[in-house]
Amino acid sequence: MSVKKIVLAYSGGLDTSVILKWLEEEYKCSVIAYAADIGQKEDWEAVRKKGLATGADKVIISNLKKEFVEDYIFPAFRANAIYEGSYLLGTSLARPLIAKEQIRIAREEGADALSHGATGKGNDQVRFELAYIGIDPSLKIIAPWRTWDLNSRKKLVEFAEKHNIPVPVTKEKPYSSDENLLHISFEGGMLEDPWTEPDEAMYELTVSPENAPDKPTYLEIEFYGGDPVGLDGEKMDPLPLFLRLNELAGANGIGRLDLVENRFVGMKSRGVYETPGGTLLREAHLALETITMDREVMRIRDSLILRYAELVYNGFWFSPERELLQKTMDESQKTVNGVVRMKLYKGNCNAVGRKSNQSLYQESFATFEEDDVYDQSDATGFIRLNGLRLKINALQKTGQEGRIANYYD
Repeated sequence: MSVKKIVLAYSGGLDTSVILKWLEEEYKCSVIAYAADIGQKEDWEAVRKKGLATGADKVIISNLKKEFVEDYIFPAFRANAIYEGSYLLGTSLARPLIAKEQIRIAREEGADALSHGATGKGNDQVRFELAYIGIDPSLKIIAPWRTWDLNSRKKLVEFAEKHNIPVPVTKEKPYSSDENLLHISFEGGMLEDPWTEPDEAMYELTVSPENAPDKPTYLEIEFYGGDPVGLDGEKMDPLPLFLRLNELAGANGIGRLDLVENRFVGMKSRGVYETPGGTLLREAHLALETITMDREVMRIRDSLILRYAELVYNGFWFSPERELLQKTMDESQKTVNGVVRMKLYKGNCNAVGRKSNQSLYQESFATFEEDDVYDQSDATGFIRLNGLRLKINALQKTGQEGRIANYYD
């Protein structure tokens, strides 16, 4: 394949540093190293210097934190997206944003090819490349892990040393990690054995629930259109609000998950996740929906959550079906306005209060005390009509078709 200029999704780590140099040698062309700041702890100036020293013609670092929260995290949480019952899609939501910016840079810089450091076994290769194809299929795609012979850490280190690429002389962690604003994920190494309990020292965003405060933390989250807009009576912009939720939830040991999931490429994979603010936000959002969303609308919406989550997990963010589902999800959120009071305590977060000017909960109808708005005798006909098919079914099974009693006489 002949290319003129490549934009590489670059982190500054061993893999993408080796890829940067390999691309230059293999394709004899200009390579732009692009790094996305989506909330991970990183020395960006060091990343820039290393990229240039490794041979990049240019290093571009894009701050995408605000866009990540507003255009990816919040839309997914309006949909209550959750994969296989527990995973809140932290990595899955980040990849399409990274790819979108990579394409913008390629167009701006006149590049005709894109490259990434995802391996041929994981989901990320699919997410990156489906995003590339879904936005600009004219750009060529280079996936080194699927073509080169540097298929071990030993070979990567040898290549790095041969080309004077710095290899950190630190004690290697027995797992790999990936961090962004929504979560941090851990996999590989000791975690490949699903019987092995994660080491407590591994966790970075949450304290151990056992070491969390002995007194609960209460907070109030205000929502408008299904999005959080305020905390404890103070209006806040999305990014600082989400960062604060991360802090509060993490300090109370909330958001840890140990999961064996089904990858899109076909294998099972064990991952450990910390998603503090996201876990808290989803619980609060669900609680507000219980009083503001119509029952039948909720049932239809709930039936679509699994499909929505699978689309995001599998890399179809930029697909017509995900966009269609997003419009449906967003339409369901027009009445999700109000405030939820949450109780945070030793790894748990529970709604203990909810209120809304658009609440469908009416105490005058639900009360167990005497009321003037509900005629309890109306329930007789309601039950009789709903029980009709059950009666016919029972009589047919017992051979008593001709004996239909009036069971309210």
